Amino acid sequence: MLSDFLKIGDRISVLPVIHGSGDFAVEVRRVMLAHKFDCLAVPLPPSFQAAVEGAMEHLPTVSIVVQEEVSGPMAREWTPESEREEEGDGGASTARASYVPIDPCQPVIAALRIARQERMRRAFIDLETDDFQPATGLLPDAYALKKVAVDQFAASVLPAIPRPAAGTQQEQRVRFMAARLRELEKKNKSILLVCSVLDWPWIREAFQERLPTEDVEEAAAEEPQAYRVKSSTLLFLLGELPFIVGLYERARFELEDDENLSIDGVKELLLASRDRYKADLKQRARRISPQLLRTYLKYVRNLSLIERRFTPDLYTLIVAAQQMAGDQFAIHLAETAREYPYDEWNPLDEFEMSIGRGKFPDGTIADMKSRLPGPPVVWRTCQLNRRPPKIDQQKWQTMWNPFRQCSWPPEDIAIERFRTHVKDHALQILGHDLARIEKFSTSLKDGLDIRETLRNWHTGDLYVKVLPPSRGNLDCVIMLFDSPADPREYPWRITWHAESHDESTLSFFATHYRGEIVGPGIAHAVYGGAMFLFPPRDVFDIWRDSRFDAADTLEERMLLAAFHYSTEKHIAVLSEAPPGAVWRRLAKKHGKKLVHVPLAHFSQETIQQLRMFHVLNGQQVRSYAEHFIRKG
Repeated sequence: MLSDFLKIGDRISVLPVIHGSGDFAVEVRRVMLAHKFDCLAVPLPPSFQAAVEGAMEHLPTVSIVVQEEVSGPMAREWTPESEREEEGDGGASTARASYVPIDPCQPVIAALRIARQERMRRAFIDLETDDFQPATGLLPDAYALKKVAVDQFAASVLPAIPRPAAGTQQEQRVRFMAARLRELEKKNKSILLVCSVLDWPWIREAFQERLPTEDVEEAAAEEPQAYRVKSSTLLFLLGELPFIVGLYERARFELEDDENLSIDGVKELLLASRDRYKADLKQRARRISPQLLRTYLKYVRNLSLIERRFTPDLYTLIVAAQQMAGDQFAIHLAETAREYPYDEWNPLDEFEMSIGRGKFPDGTIADMKSRLPGPPVVWRTCQLNRRPPKIDQQKWQTMWNPFRQCSWPPEDIAIERFRTHVKDHALQILGHDLARIEKFSTSLKDGLDIRETLRNWHTGDLYVKVLPPSRGNLDCVIMLFDSPADPREYPWRITWHAESHDESTLSFFATHYRGEIVGPGIAHAVYGGAMFLFPPRDVFDIWRDSRFDAADTLEERMLLAAFHYSTEKHIAVLSEAPPGAVWRRLAKKHGKKLVHVPLAHFSQETIQQLRMFHVLNGQQVRSYAEHFIRKG
C-alpha cells in the first residue's frame, strides 16, 4: 500500500496531486494498478458524475463539462458593442460557469479512467456549490516525481500549504469531503482519495478530528453539460501542451513508455516543428542542425531554471526558438505545440475556450472557473512576425508595378561584404600557391616551417616559409550556391547595375520573386548563383546577350560572361565542388584561371541567410520595408 504518511484512516489512502500534470497522471496510474482499492473518491460534486463519465466515453477526443452558475448575471449574446461595454466597466462578465476538463493528463480524469477499467466504485464527494471559488497556489514542478516519491513530495510542500480561512468555501468543502469519506469508510474496505495537494492535509485534519458539517449547506446547482472543445482553443483548457497530451495518448494506445514524456515530448515537439518548418519554407529555411538543437535545449534549460522550473513552458520554448532560429521557426513551433492529433468528431456541440473565458454553442460568453485548478498561469506576450495571409499576398501581387524594382540596402551591404571576404580568401589561396621554403639564414621570414624542419632533423638545419605578396587582383567573383542548378527552380535571371560606387554590377539567377510576396511592394527570392563585377561597370544583360548562347547551363553562361568582362587574369569561384575539366578548359581558352574557394570554408548559416534577399517595388518602399522583412 501507499506510505502510512498518506493514510488518513485505516481504510482510506490519499494521493495528493497537482491538477493538469502529466507526471502526476502517470503516478496515479502506477499507484492504482499496483494496489487494490474498492472505491475511488474524487473532489467533484455528485452532479458532475453522469456528465463527466459520459464525456470520458469520447476520449481521446478532449471535451469539457460545464455547469452554469444561476447566481451569475443573465447571459447574453456577444457583440462588439457588449465587449466594449465590458472593457469600460472593468471587464464585468455576461455569465459565470465552472467546468471540468476531460483532459487525459488530468490526474483525476486518469484515476477515473483506471477505476472504470478496473470496475471500481467511484464516489464524487465534493460540495455542491452555486458560485465555485477555486483555490490554487504556487507549487513545485511535478517533474520532481521522477526522483522523489509521492509521499516525500507531499511532505516537502506541506509547510508551504496555507490553512483555509474559517468560513471560506474551501474550508467548508474540506469539512464536507471529510464527512463524505467517513460515510464511504463504512461501506468500503479500501478507499483511494485523489485530491489537490493544497487540500489533502486539511481533509485529513477534518477527518481525524471529525469536524462538524451542520453549517455547511449544499446549493441547488444546474445540470452540467458536456461539449466538444474546438481544437484551436485546446491550449487554454489542457494542463499540458496539446501536442504532448497527444503523445501521452499515443503511448497509452501503443503501450509505449510514457514515464519521461514531459521532457522527451519537448524533444519530439522540436523535431516535428523542424520537419514542418523545412517542408513549408524549403530553401528559405535555416538549417536546424543537431548542434543547434543541442544549444537550443541548453538555453531552454537555463531559462527554465531561472524561472525555478524543471520543465519549460510554451513561452520559454517560443522565446528560445525565436532567438536561436528566427521568427518563422518559432511560429511553426507554436503552431505545432497547440495541435492535438486526436481531434475526432463526436456528437457533442462545440465549445470555444479562451483565457479564463468560454463561448457556448449559442454564442454566450461566460467567465470560466476550473473545478480542478492547476498552478496559476501567467500569460505573456511574444511578438512574432508571421507570413501574411494568402488574400493579402494576392492583393499585393495585383498592385505590383513590373517596371519598378530595386534591392533592400541592408542586404546589399551584407552581400557586398561577403563578396569582399571571398575575394580576400581567393587572394590568400593565390599567395599560398606561390609560397616557397628555404633554409634559415638570418631571418625567420614568414615563420618556421615545422614539417620541413622535422624532415631534415638529422642535418640540424632550420627551414622557414617565404610567402611573397600575391600578384594581380580580382575584379570578378562568382558564387554558385546551388550547382548544378535546375533551370526550372531558378526562372528569374537578370543583371542589376550598381546604384553607388561601393556596389558591384550583379548578374544572378534566382527563384522568382512574384511567387513570394511578403508585404506591400516587397517580394522574396533565393539566389541560385551570382556574378559580381567590382569596380562596377555598364554591361549588357548577360542572360539576353547572344554572345553567351553557346553555354549549356546557367553556370557556364555566367562563366562565359565573367571571362568576357573581367579585366584580371584570375576569377574567384565560390562553390561546393571545385571547377571541373570543362570549366577549366573554357577558362584556358579565354586566357583566365579559376581560383576555387570552397563553400565549406564558410558558415552554412551565413550562406543560407545571404542567399535570401528581397525585391522592392520602387525606392519609396525602403521607408517601411523593415517592418515586413524577417529572415528565416
